[in-house]
Amino acid sequence: MTVPSRNTAGARAPRVSLLGSLAALVVLLAMAAPAGAATHELWIAAVPVNWDIVPNGHDAIMNTPVDQERRHLRTVVYREYTRGFGRALHPGPPPQDRGIVGPLIRGRVGDRFVVHFLNKDTLFKRPHSMHFHGVHYAFGSDGSFIPGFSGPGASVMPGRRFTYRFTAGADSKGVWPYHDHSPSMDTSIQGGLYGALSIAGRGERRPDHEFVVFLGAMGGFETIDGRAFVGNTPVFHARLGQTVQWDVLNLGDEFHTFHVHGHRWQRADGTSEDTRTIGPAESFAVRWKEDRRGTWLYHCHVESHMMMGMIGIYRVTA
Repeated sequence: MTVPSRNTAGARAPRVSLLGSLAALVVLLAMAAPAGAATHELWIAAVPVNWDIVPNGHDAIMNTPVDQERRHLRTVVYREYTRGFGRALHPGPPPQDRGIVGPLIRGRVGDRFVVHFLNKDTLFKRPHSMHFHGVHYAFGSDGSFIPGFSGPGASVMPGRRFTYRFTAGADSKGVWPYHDHSPSMDTSIQGGLYGALSIAGRGERRPDHEFVVFLGAMGGFETIDGRAFVGNTPVFHARLGQTVQWDVLNLGDEFHTFHVHGHRWQRADGTSEDTRTIGPAESFAVRWKEDRRGTWLYHCHVESHMMMGMIGIYRVTA
């Protein structure tokens, strides 16, 4: 939910020198939100799920079955709720183009965010938190557990709530991960307790489609958004002439490479590429205007990762 940002009038200020007034004005202008900046308020909970990494039980490329016992995982994921945690916004199994990933949080440079978090982990009864990359916040909203220093937002116990507040600065433009950084962090990340922030520039046009691609190992498989093998991993769709953006993120211990067949994109220096390496906790976005009709593969080009499930389908129609 998005609500307009509001200016708050302060108490009457004492008289100060002209130099002091100018200095104060400079500080206020530096801190002021850009015109049109918004405040985004969200309700996100950590909830237990029974997750199937390979729902159809099949590796379509190799035409082989996948072991039943390996496929299933009991874990905790981020899910978005209506105001005050009234009800889940997307109950039931997620659509194939989303997978295990938490809600995509969108905003623009200058926007403020208020994220209410509720730990509903009745499965493991572990503490959890939310730690956001790429944005600006006070220490209390860092969400990372540091014994003796961190506050309540770093280790939210089951049944408890915490509110994180942060701002997208001029240097926040891009795509960033958020994830559990509580004492449960390692297990949580392996189980898919993560999501993405997408921060656009002021006045920047949003793409027609935005695809979130989290690359990571899970349950002995190499997964995209918590799914493995063609037919299970996200199937993304676009039409000719549309602008698409791929938000590519990596959490875990491995390096991956992102590759899309039949397509290329521009690097910052203007050269073209069709494969990019991404390390742990790194993220990037690439976009293009679609001009290639077909059913294309996208995958990690570390061959063993691809063969263990890190491969999917991208369909472009007229």
